[in-house]
Amino acid sequence: MSEPVHVLFVCLGNICRSPLAEGLFQDKVNAAGLEGEVVVDSAGTGGWHVGAPADARMTATAATHGTDLSRLKARQLERHDLHAFDHVFVMDKSNLHDTLALDPDGDHGTRVRLFREFDPEPGDYQVPDPYYGGAAGFETVYAIADRTTDAILERLAVVYGWDLEDA
Repeated sequence: MSEPVHVLFVCLGNICRSPLAEGLFQDKVNAAGLEGEVVVDSAGTGGWHVGAPADARMTATAATHGTDLSRLKARQLERHDLHAFDHVFVMDKSNLHDTLALDPDGDHGTRVRLFREFDPEPGDYQVPDPYYGGAAGFETVYAIADRTTDAILERLAVVYGWDLEDA
């Protein structure tokens, strides 16, 4: 067996958007029988919530759709993550800027992409931060993350030769 592919999702505080993407993507990896092929994680560019669980509103939204975020704890993105992860998907342009700032020599920038580059309905390529809004914002983010994690898994399956037909 070859080394697993490491996938990281990044947002600002690692309590709303990126843990949702992590949970959804992990569910899809498991459903495809790729547990040993893919390592999934998430992080935030800021350190305000390190060690905290995912936002209760995001956890509840995810749970209504069958995704459990209760085991996830926020952590801050670190420079070594850019080396450790094969693919880093960031939620918005601010996260992109902050993530690339950890790579001043440009050694790992090709691994860092906007999450919604893979969204079949990319809009402005930004995943809106639902933190200061109401329930509708969390549902909107869920819909974006659900279809985009599908598209990312399909793309990685092509790149790495994974068979998703049996999933």
